[in-house]
Amino acid sequence: MPNHLSCKKRLRQAEKANAVNRSVRSAIRTSLKTIRTATSKEDAVKEMPNLFSMLDKAAAKGRAGFSANRAANYKAKVSKVISNLAAKA
Repeated sequence: MPNHLSCKKRLRQAEKANAVNRSVRSAIRTSLKTIRTATSKEDAVKEMPNLFSMLDKAAAKGRAGFSANRAANYKAKVSKVISNLAAKA
C-alpha cells in the first residue's frame, strides 16, 4: 500500500477509472455481440446507433482505451457485418 497521500489518491482514482472503463468496454462488447448474432438486418440496424454512440463517447473521453481511430475501425467493421447481412438475405 502507498504511504504518500498523493499515491493514495492516485490509487483511488485508478480504481474508479478501471471500474468505469470495464463498464464501458462491457457495454460495447455486448452491443457488438448483439449485432454480430443478429439474424436479420433490421435487428442489427436497430442496435447500430446505440453502439456508435457508445464508441464516440468512449473515444471522446478516452475511456477503455478507445482512440478516435479505434472507434472508427470498430464502426467500419460493424458496417461491413451489416452489409454482409444484407447480402445474405
